[in-house]
Amino acid sequence: MVAALTGSPLDGARRIVVKIGSALLVDRDTGALRADWLRGLASDVAGLRAGGRDVILVSSGSIALGRRGLGLVPPLSIEQSQAAAAVGQIRLAAAYEAALAPLMAAQVLLTLDDSEDRRRYLNMRATFETLLALGVIPVVNENDTIATDEIRFGDNDRLAAQVAAMAGADVCVLLSDVDGLYTANPNLDASARHLPVVEAIDDDITAMAGDGVSGLSKGGMITKVMAARTATDAGCALAITLGCDRPLSALAQGAQATWFTAKGDPQAARKRWIASMKSRGTIAIDPGAAQALTAGKSLLPAGVTFVGGTFGRGDPVAIEGPDGRKMGQGLIRYTADEARSIRGLRSGDIAARLGYAGRAALIHRDDMAL
Repeated sequence: MVAALTGSPLDGARRIVVKIGSALLVDRDTGALRADWLRGLASDVAGLRAGGRDVILVSSGSIALGRRGLGLVPPLSIEQSQAAAAVGQIRLAAAYEAALAPLMAAQVLLTLDDSEDRRRYLNMRATFETLLALGVIPVVNENDTIATDEIRFGDNDRLAAQVAAMAGADVCVLLSDVDGLYTANPNLDASARHLPVVEAIDDDITAMAGDGVSGLSKGGMITKVMAARTATDAGCALAITLGCDRPLSALAQGAQATWFTAKGDPQAARKRWIASMKSRGTIAIDPGAAQALTAGKSLLPAGVTFVGGTFGRGDPVAIEGPDGRKMGQGLIRYTADEARSIRGLRSGDIAARLGYAGRAALIHRDDMAL
């Protein structure tokens, strides 16, 4: 389903994920970093940060940069690709560190397993929150040095959408060599129409994306539409636009793009996801804790009166109020045995009981659906 654009979602976005492909970052002929282009992107990022926005970059380019440094000629074997990634990741991180200065950059390497395992998911979400709160720009890439086919995202469009969902982003921007989705391949069909807004990804939209316009990206247009489905289901709007000079400034000023509209907001989408899970255990709480949760607070161990079931860190557990009725559900930050051990304790006493520093909240308010 398509519609007309009535205002850029980028205008009010609080948290933005930007995906940069290898073709934008690395010169195809020489294999050298496109340093001027990267500095332009960094200027856009600095402008967003100055406006109080959080920015996460998802960047390709490690294999391309490492391949040049090692003198490897395509096609590469799996082992050569992973060796190139190991060399290129250092160069990629150094390039972003230099371009983004005086802002601080942080390298984050992920595999598909990291987003599908709830424990790792919670760890990564907490890491993103901490980095962004400190004003750092996370630069994310797939961990190609260790990833095998069965644990790969396979393309950074998909990775960017998963990061956007994980980090609770409002907008995800896929910088590409095309300016959006068309009704057909415009290189082959003169009647092809550009679609400025897509409100629902139905069979017609998927069919339009089946014949990728781009010859440079790994997955073509269909992977971008798949990424849009992931992002919009998580309450995040997604844009496909050209990776021109100063691309984020251009997008903010109305550059041609295809916007996929979000289904609700990121927090509401996350709450629905948590509420839909099958609980692995039960946490009963006292009246004071129940009142705190109703007021939007996190659940602390001090308010817990009972822990039932067998569960691991990151598993969904039901929260029961003092009257025995279910108040909601949340992703717990401790195992069942740990939760029983610290039940009723003040946060400052957790380390003494467990023998190591734990998290203050048993269930954080962001990981809870009441």
